[in-house]
Amino acid sequence: MIELHTYMLAVGIGNLSFALLMAAYMGSTTPTPGLRTWMWARLAFGATQLLAYARPDTGMTVLAVIESAGWTAGLTLEVAAYASFFGYPQLRRHLLPVSSLALLLACAAPTAGFGQPQLMAVVSTVMGVGSLLVGAVLLHPRLPEATSLQRLIGANDAVFGGALALWGVIAMLDAAPAPWLQVLAYVAGYMLLIVNGFGFLLMSKERDDARMERLATTDDLTGLLNRRAFFARADAARMLAQRQGQPIALLMLDIDHFKQINDRFGHATGDEALLKFSTACCATLREYDILGRLGGEEFALVLPDTGLAGAHGAAERLRQEVMKTCVLTCGNHYTMTVSIGLVVIDPEEDLPSALARADHALYQAKHAGRNRVEADIGLRRHA
Repeated sequence: MIELHTYMLAVGIGNLSFALLMAAYMGSTTPTPGLRTWMWARLAFGATQLLAYARPDTGMTVLAVIESAGWTAGLTLEVAAYASFFGYPQLRRHLLPVSSLALLLACAAPTAGFGQPQLMAVVSTVMGVGSLLVGAVLLHPRLPEATSLQRLIGANDAVFGGALALWGVIAMLDAAPAPWLQVLAYVAGYMLLIVNGFGFLLMSKERDDARMERLATTDDLTGLLNRRAFFARADAARMLAQRQGQPIALLMLDIDHFKQINDRFGHATGDEALLKFSTACCATLREYDILGRLGGEEFALVLPDTGLAGAHGAAERLRQEVMKTCVLTCGNHYTMTVSIGLVVIDPEEDLPSALARADHALYQAKHAGRNRVEADIGLRRHA
């Protein structure tokens, strides 16, 4: 069976390797919250484990104190990394006093006559309990946007953290724990090293990919779909409606006199108007309706499973909701309005053709005095 001495060397090298891997990853991307702290935690654990490998040959008590401080520092940094990554400010506030007390106790343990086996039993217990708590956080049903990867890491932390804590408690109570417990502790330590090391890196990559996808498909100001993403989603909805034989409506929306808002009140007010407009639109729409910003003050909306009459009613509700919107920097007497062009997409019609017709209907709404809904006359048969 592998000895503790050799085990410390193996996991120490493993943790330092993970730290180098994370440093290389951060050099090629914007680090997610907690990733840099996680890297320092791996460095602290790796250095401490190498010290635990070398210290018995020196016999120096001061190195035992440093080793104890290293275990505490590594665990503190690991918890801080999770708190930053998942956004738990309350946990971070309590972390400093708790870790300070743990550091004091850890540094006092070697001077109180704790030998290497006893010290490792205490460390294993603390780290096992910490992993259990992390597992509970990752497996919590109310964790926002939890992914399968996070659940897998949480299950690993819970199972192997519990095993490590069990070995630590038994080792503290019994000077010679059973061999199977020793093997269980080693396996638990390795699994926590591998799964946590790769897991945090993969969770960071997963979050980075999601952020990049949002940047590629979302309008920066309003949070709506950008032009490219809207066209992709709208065309997919059009083809689905064609296959299922369901009606689908397309609306073009344009904020009235938007240039005057920018010229009179400034571009900051124009941005506020765009934000308030998009919020008002979303308040009247169904979850599966598709709204996007095509550019400037021009927006487009797709209403699946909606004929002309239903689309006209939805457009009127949206128009009235926009009129209720207050743009603070424009003054109390300013009323924002929107002109809307509406069509129902023909079964054999492509999206560019439908957009052209909706844009023509929008022009008619503008020409007729703005703040109104105009439908393509040729599609009344779809009502």
